[in-house]
Amino acid sequence: MSAYERIADLSVTIESVDRRRYTGETTSGFERTTTEFRLAGDGVVGRGEDVTYETADHDALVGTDPIDIEGEWTIDELSARLEEIDLFAHKPPEQEYFRNYRRWAVESAALDLALRQRGESLGECLGIEPEPVRFVVSTRLGEPPTTDRVEELLALDDELEFKLDPTPDWPEEAFTALRETDAVRILDLKGWYEGTDVDVEADPELYRDVFAAFPTAIVEDAAFTPETRPLVEPQADRLSFDYPIDGVESLESLPVDPGWCNVKPSRFGTLESLFETIAYCEERGIELYGGGQFELASGRTAVQTLAALFYPGGPNDVAPRPFNDPEASPPYPGSPIRPDRDAVGFEF
Repeated sequence: MSAYERIADLSVTIESVDRRRYTGETTSGFERTTTEFRLAGDGVVGRGEDVTYETADHDALVGTDPIDIEGEWTIDELSARLEEIDLFAHKPPEQEYFRNYRRWAVESAALDLALRQRGESLGECLGIEPEPVRFVVSTRLGEPPTTDRVEELLALDDELEFKLDPTPDWPEEAFTALRETDAVRILDLKGWYEGTDVDVEADPELYRDVFAAFPTAIVEDAAFTPETRPLVEPQADRLSFDYPIDGVESLESLPVDPGWCNVKPSRFGTLESLFETIAYCEERGIELYGGGQFELASGRTAVQTLAALFYPGGPNDVAPRPFNDPEASPPYPGSPIRPDRDAVGFEF
C-alpha cells in the first residue's frame, strides 16, 4: 500500500476554518509573510502554512470569509472538493504556481487535523519510524559577497554543513575559502527561476568554477543553455532540481535523469502528488532531501517531519528557525535534530 493510500481514507471532521498571519524578518534581508490555515474539529486544530512569497497575496485574504469546507470528509474526498474551489477567488495570485502553495496549506492542515483526531503521528499512520534529521544551513554571502557568515557559524559549530547560492560576482577567494571548509554540500545555481528577485543568469564561467571547486557537492537547478549544457550534462549524477519540480511529470520532462531531487512539499500542491513523487524517486534511485521556504509557523515542522520519515540522512534544507532569524543569537541547534517521540499530526 502506498503512502497516499494509507492516508486517503482517513476521516476528518471540520467544524470551522480560521487563518492566522505571520510576519518576520529573515537573514536573507527581506520580510517574510505567511498565512496559516487552521481547521478545527472535535476539540483539536490542524494547521498548514501557505508559504506564498508575495505579501499582496496574503493581504488579499484579510477580511474575506474562510473557505467552505466544513463537514465530514476523507482526506481524498476533501482533496477532490478542493479541485472545485478557487483558493484565490478574491484576487488571482501574483504567480500561478502559488495556487499549489495554498492548496498544500489546506491539505496539510486537513491531514494534521485528521491525525490529531486519531491521536497519532504521521509516522504511526504510515508505519514508518522517524529518524534524526541531518540539516544544512542555507545562506547567502551578501553584497559584496564574503564568507563571513559561514566562517562565523563554523566557529560556533565546526560540524555544520551549508547550502549556498553562487552568483557571478563571487570572488575567487570565496571559492577557495569555502572549498577549504569542506562544509558545502549543495550549490544552488537558481538557473530555472524567471521573474523573481533571486534569478541568477546561466553564466558558463560560474558553472565551470562551481563544478571545479566543489567536485562532490550537489548542484541544484543548473540551467541548460547552448553554453552551459556541455558543462552540466556530464554532472547528471550530482545534479538536483527544485524550482521546476511539482510532480512526477515534471521529473520525467527534465533534460537529464538527475541523481537528486529537492522535495519542497508546497510545490506539489496535493498530498497525493507529493507522496507519488517521493515513491517515484525511491523506485528510480533518485536521492532525496527536503527543502524549506522561510516558514514561520507549522510549515517548518511539516517539512522536518517529512524529512524524518523519508530522507533523514539527506542534506536537508530544513534548519531550525533560528538560522533564518536575524534576531536569533547563539547557541544554535546542532545537526541532526531529533523528532519528538510523543508528537501527533505533523508535529516534529
